[in-house]
This record gives sequence, structure tokens and C-alpha cells, in this order.
Amino acid sequence: MKKVILAAALFSFTFFYSQKNQNYLVISYGSSCCGPPSEKPVISYLKEFKTKNHLKRLEILQQSGLGREGEFKLYVGTDSLTDNQKRRLTRGLMAAVSNQNNSRKQKSDGTVFFDSATTVQQQDLVNAKNLTIYKK
Repeated sequence: MKKVILAAALFSFTFFYSQKNQNYLVISYGSSCCGPPSEKPVISYLKEFKTKNHLKRLEILQQSGLGREGEFKLYVGTDSLTDNQKRRLTRGLMAAVSNQNNSRKQKSDGTVFFDSATTVQQQDLVNAKNLTIYKK
């Protein structure tokens, strides 16, 4: 029993304190009837941004289980970026989200929400449920 508690404590400690970022951009995926849209356009933009700017890593967290139809949020860490890179990242994310929303089926597909002025602090995410590191 002690080993299980120790392993759980070690896992939670390493998960929360290994995160280097303090500020995150929030991308929300909502549903209208048939589930949220795919995160692939946004993730492909983030991968492209990472390679173009020669970043070693770009921290992305996913919070799932926010609704009945699988709504979720993505949190993108921005502390390792310069001011110029942050501006380019937000402009590119706004373009990717608007393209995805414009190409969706109006009556069946969900929408993607992104507000470049909204940032979330790490202390706000400490108590968030169903928060995992995005790996796909």
C-alpha cells in the first residue's frame, strides 16, 4: 500500500512540477450536435510552427471530458517563446481556427474557439480535472 501511495505521489509531483510554462493560450472545442471538430488543423499548424522556429519542444496540454459529446480544450505553453514568436503563433492560430470554422458543416460540426487575449496561468490548471500532456 505504501508503494502505491508513493508511486502516485511521485507521479503527481513530476507531472505538475515538470511543466516549465506558466502561461498558456486556450483553444476550446465545442459541439453543436455531433461531437467536436478535429484538432488536426491546429496541431498541424503547431507542428509546422515548431519546425519553422527551430523549437526543441512546444508544450501542449489537453483537458478532456468537458461535456457530453467529448468537448475538450488545448492549452499551448508560451513562456519559451520570444515576443515576436508569440505574436506569430497567435496570428497563425487565429487563421487556423477561422479556416476550420469556415469550412465546417454549419448544422452538424462543432466549433473551435480561440481568443488571443485570454491566457491561463499554471496555478489555474493545477486543480483542473482530466488534464494530460497532448501526445499524438
